[in-house]
Amino acid sequence: MTLSVAKAIYLILAVGWYVIRIPHERRSRRTPISRSARGIKERILLSISFTGLGILPFSYIAFGFPRFAKYTFQPSLAWAGAVTSMAALLLFYLTHRALGRNWSVSLDLRESHKLVTDGIYTYLRHPMYSAFWLWAIAQALLLPNWIAGPAGLVGFGTLYFFRVGEEEKLMREAFGNEYRDYINRTGRIVPRVSSVHPRR
Repeated sequence: MTLSVAKAIYLILAVGWYVIRIPHERRSRRTPISRSARGIKERILLSISFTGLGILPFSYIAFGFPRFAKYTFQPSLAWAGAVTSMAALLLFYLTHRALGRNWSVSLDLRESHKLVTDGIYTYLRHPMYSAFWLWAIAQALLLPNWIAGPAGLVGFGTLYFFRVGEEEKLMREAFGNEYRDYINRTGRIVPRVSSVHPRR
């Protein structure tokens, strides 16, 4: 493993996410939004997340910026980052496949929106967030820079902690007791032990 390969793996992660998402984004746009919690706060959070997961790591890969924050490349960490990248892409794929037209980049409910509880959602309420956490961890492992590396953890972490409560509130209001029961049997971003082998 070399630094160039580690950078290439990060680029593959980003391109792979894009390839997985685009078809679902096009399909979901055809389904009108019935309710949305978008606003200035949401736009700010998305911008912070994009800076951490996109602008800063790509600045480092393309220009070596910021140079003062680089440290010695560790192949063992990069290998761990490569494995984490593959896990992130798999989770992205499983999440988009399960969501179908219900997917949205923001806090939206679409017409005829259904509560998805099958597939990966059998175990996790927010597998998309889980996938982005894996992305952020992979970024920190692959890029030997004290700013660009952990920027994903900071950027996405900011979005997650300020948004996930609002998202669950929106789902409770939309689906009531159905969603409350779903909360009781699933983990938010890490599976509950009891949900790994759900009762039949």
